[in-house]
Amino acid sequence: MNTSEMKFLKPEKLPQDWASRFAYGYGVQTGELVWISGQVSRNGAGDLVGKDDIHAQAVQVFENIKAVVEAASGTMADIVATTTYITDRPFREVVTKVRHDYFSGPDYPGNTLLIINGLGLPEYLVEIEAVAWVRR
Repeated sequence: MNTSEMKFLKPEKLPQDWASRFAYGYGVQTGELVWISGQVSRNGAGDLVGKDDIHAQAVQVFENIKAVVEAASGTMADIVATTTYITDRPFREVVTKVRHDYFSGPDYPGNTLLIINGLGLPEYLVEIEAVAWVRR
């Protein structure tokens, strides 16, 4: 693939110094496909949202996903798959309810859910990556 066909997405709504410090883009767009890297509950200032609060963290994660897909000229309706990582089984119900606030039913994007021992930092309770198909 020619790298000139790739667009690295770093929406202004997300912390710019955070991505620079760890040398990654929030998403990569190649044509109609957008790969959104795992999003955690950091706001535009880089601050953690919802310490010890799975609902607040899930909302921020989905807001971050929304910002990335919009930077690719898409909407949440363009998300075709997600992978969700949570650190405790009881978080599943809360994250699922928040997910339903961001996607229209009855058909939701495919999702893989993993319950893991920990994420990049101990304060993260949920991380979600996504793939979007932004049709023009």
